[in-house]
Amino acid sequence: MTPPNVLRDFVDRHERLFVLTGAGCSTNSGIPDYRDTDGNWKRTQPVTFQAFMGEELTRQRYWARSLIGWRRFGQARPNDAHHALARLEQFGRCEVLLTQNVDRLHQAAGSKKVIDLHGRLDLVRCMGCERRIRRDEFQHEMGRLNTGWLDLDAAVAPDGDADLEGVDFASFVVPACEICGGILKPDVVFFGENVPREFVDAALGHLQKADAMLIAGSSLMVYSGFRFVQAAMRAGIPIAAVNLGRTRADEFLSFKVEDRCEDALAFLLQPADAP
Repeated sequence: MTPPNVLRDFVDRHERLFVLTGAGCSTNSGIPDYRDTDGNWKRTQPVTFQAFMGEELTRQRYWARSLIGWRRFGQARPNDAHHALARLEQFGRCEVLLTQNVDRLHQAAGSKKVIDLHGRLDLVRCMGCERRIRRDEFQHEMGRLNTGWLDLDAAVAPDGDADLEGVDFASFVVPACEICGGILKPDVVFFGENVPREFVDAALGHLQKADAMLIAGSSLMVYSGFRFVQAAMRAGIPIAAVNLGRTRADEFLSFKVEDRCEDALAFLLQPADAP
């Protein structure tokens, strides 16, 4: 068992924390995660980039489910984990916050030094001309073209998805880019798609300035996040984690707090003179 206050002591000892966050930071905001405490998939794996770009029916299924799921995802609000990490930045102890989440809740909580490693779901990108539009605008257009779908409901799923099944997705109309007619895709990194090099390089640049790494709410099963643990190990900086269950980096950690992020980080929200 991890001794009490070990995380507080870790934060107090380091002035330039490289913070890496995952889905566990946002579950208390009503956004489900993908994996169980053993790091295994809880559900069918998300759509791949190759399938989305190559199959019209895959795009119809994705956007139909997203039309339903966005209604709840778009209303998610930061929880105490997001607010605690924003306070860490305010205290001047955060070198950068690198998040694998696409919900922008860290920014909504007040964090400014954020790299959205996997992009952001509140934007839609044209894969032809690179034009970007707000997701709310795209949501309105999908609803206008698919009025019969607006009365449907389904259980919420990760990243704005919804467990909508038993319908004919072939009848769903997906808008094309009004400028070039190109395929419109969420401005996020799908499975099978590469993380933009500029995001990786920017994060590694911050890691070189950091004196410790704090992982919050990530199993690190996806290599795009785990690579930064490997880089931290090569740099010889200590690594701590807050996560419910196993992480891919367990053997490399100085310690791990097995608790919900909002509970483990609650000390950051206490008044300065609190014990």
